[in-house]
Amino acid sequence: MNSSTPIPGFIIRRAEKKDAPLILRYIRELADFENELDQVSATVSLLEDNMFDKNGAEALIGEYDEKSVGFAFFHESFSTFLAKPSLHLVDLYIEPDMRGRGFGNAMLSALAKIAIKRGCARFEWWVHDWNEAAIGHYENWGAKQVDYIRIYRMTGQALVDFAEGRNQ
Repeated sequence: MNSSTPIPGFIIRRAEKKDAPLILRYIRELADFENELDQVSATVSLLEDNMFDKNGAEALIGEYDEKSVGFAFFHESFSTFLAKPSLHLVDLYIEPDMRGRGFGNAMLSALAKIAIKRGCARFEWWVHDWNEAAIGHYENWGAKQVDYIRIYRMTGQALVDFAEGRNQ
């Protein structure tokens, strides 16, 4: 997929293994923006192994005038209720000086096309409740907040303890 967009000079392409350092840079920049940089333990080798070698996730790279300006990191999930796959956007990041030009919109649209092509029933993502600018865009594009679901996360020692039968 090397697709041009309605924005002159902007293309979207699938990430390749050689893009792992760029993807890590974007992950770190996004985490910094979200005040969560201390939570990033990703490395280039982990991305290469888990994302590309094991096909654990995919990414799109947005390029403007042949320079990368952002990425969208995603994977497939599955809806048991619908018995169909879903596309889950993990991260969307556009470099700060490139925002406001429609690149994020174009990347989300490219992901929506991928979801439709793959027969996905849903295209979903999470957004921080403080990110009102993003929420406004998403709602303008027709996305709806799921009010009745909360995300729970188990990591680190709590995950190990639970897996081993402790804390149950």
